[in-house]
Amino acid sequence: MEAAHLIVGLGNPGANYERTRHNAGFQAVEHLAAKWGAKWVDEKKKFSARLARTEVSGHTVLLCEPLTFMNLSGEAVSSICDFYKIDEAIRVLAIVDDANIDFGEIRLRKGGSAGGHNGLRSIEQHLATPEYPRLRIGVGRPNDNRQELAAHVLGKFDENEEAALKLVLEKLAAQVNSWLSHGPERAMNEFNGKVFPPDTDEPVNIEEKEETET
Repeated sequence: MEAAHLIVGLGNPGANYERTRHNAGFQAVEHLAAKWGAKWVDEKKKFSARLARTEVSGHTVLLCEPLTFMNLSGEAVSSICDFYKIDEAIRVLAIVDDANIDFGEIRLRKGGSAGGHNGLRSIEQHLATPEYPRLRIGVGRPNDNRQELAAHVLGKFDENEEAALKLVLEKLAAQVNSWLSHGPERAMNEFNGKVFPPDTDEPVNIEEKEETET
């Protein structure tokens, strides 16, 4: 039997952090669970996480929201990998926010540096390798130079961003499907980049884009 794939959305637990930019990873896996009809189970005692299980394109997929704080995310990832015998880091996909990427852009990589992200650093420590896939959701930097980056990242998406985020998450779901079905190279080539074209504020219709590429 093929080992499961683990998709981890990184964020901080608690009402104060809900729907903040730093919890974009949580919003991503919640979107995937809703799209795939997966039900969440509180596994706080067993894994320090919320977990949802489903089948996607013939693959068993576990969706995870660590209930540790961000810098301890690797604890939940490690315990789930041990229990479900996921012994290859290439089967673990971490979804995170990234302030160094413009809002509206997603970027999948097969591995690499944590880039200062404490959640990624924790996973790297517990998996004992930096070579696991990560999908970054751009949240950009504050428009007001007087605003601190930490305040921006821990702030909530505004109304316009919330509307645009729906399209971002749809593109992300398509990319995750491609990663599961075809591997990282094709998923990166087809979906890395902006949902919004560079010379317009109008978002791309993801479904129309996919039909054009097919």
